[in-house]
Amino acid sequence: MDLYLAIDCGGTKTAAVLCTPNGTIVAHASGGGSNFTSLGLDAFLKRIGEVTSSALSTALQSPVIITPPADAKARINITGAGTPPYNLRAAWLGVAGVDSPSAASLLLPHVSKLLSVPVERLLISNDTHLLAAPLRVLPDVRTAVAVVAGTGSNVVSFREGTADAPLEALARVGGWGWILGDEGSGFDVGRTAVRALLAQQDVETTGVVVANGPLKEKLLKKFGVNEVMDLLAVVYAPDSTSALPHEGRLSSLCPIVFEAAFEDGDPLAINVVRDCAHKLAMQIAAVLHASEQEEHPRKIRADSSVLCLGGSLCGIDRYRELVLSTLKESGHVFRHVKVVGDAAEMGARALVAAWNGK
Repeated sequence: MDLYLAIDCGGTKTAAVLCTPNGTIVAHASGGGSNFTSLGLDAFLKRIGEVTSSALSTALQSPVIITPPADAKARINITGAGTPPYNLRAAWLGVAGVDSPSAASLLLPHVSKLLSVPVERLLISNDTHLLAAPLRVLPDVRTAVAVVAGTGSNVVSFREGTADAPLEALARVGGWGWILGDEGSGFDVGRTAVRALLAQQDVETTGVVVANGPLKEKLLKKFGVNEVMDLLAVVYAPDSTSALPHEGRLSSLCPIVFEAAFEDGDPLAINVVRDCAHKLAMQIAAVLHASEQEEHPRKIRADSSVLCLGGSLCGIDRYRELVLSTLKESGHVFRHVKVVGDAAEMGARALVAAWNGK
């Protein structure tokens, strides 16, 4: 059986998809997070072996175990078979934490041995690249912008590449992590909300009376405190004394902020969401031509490109509409807007388009 494999290696979840040469998806599998920077090489290879084994076992309806032993040479065990009854014709791994060509080059030989896929048919990139896979299957565009807006955020623009490098990255904005960036992300929504409450508290100390609203009530209840200033102790508490790390404490507030904005109509929450959507839109606009007259080799035109949106925030209609309306006000309307719910599935289909018959 000839198969194409794509794996979306995110910080909290790893998703693998197997596809046949005719584009039929024959297996999905998932596991824990596989951010390369967080896990390190050995744990990363183990996680990839686990999800690939699960996907192959489903596709072949026979147990498959792929493990990376100490010598980094993969061992493949298939019950009742001496030779694997499949051929991975190509594979694409979009890996969180792979932020440079050197990181991808480090992984390439190890993953090639693990999956028994020739290096020339193995693509390892940042997970944002995998999100831009629709560029390979849409016939009327040659450029794309991929946007991740989940716990963190990242924006990368692309143009169509070659079979062994399906996408050529042009420009990147953000993706600096929660300490240095992540504008427009779930973390940023939580941080901006807490900052808005603190700023409101500062105003109140000058004698201006500010009415309490759902956002304030919900955030104080979430952290089990009675006063806004008590939020500082919760936010800055050492990781060892909290069930959530610093980033998680603030990103966990995102659903509460959206509820206060979109269901309760809290003006403060609405301003927070609009602010964060505007920041994300401006990051997208940074990789686009500002006008028809402008020429720049690293910038692309929205009206001839596809906008590929991934991450939990991009899946929320009203947040996505705020981002798109801000872009429209700046003169940027994309030819296609795709919300990519399964980046691995899109990546597998892109591999078929690139490699089938070659």
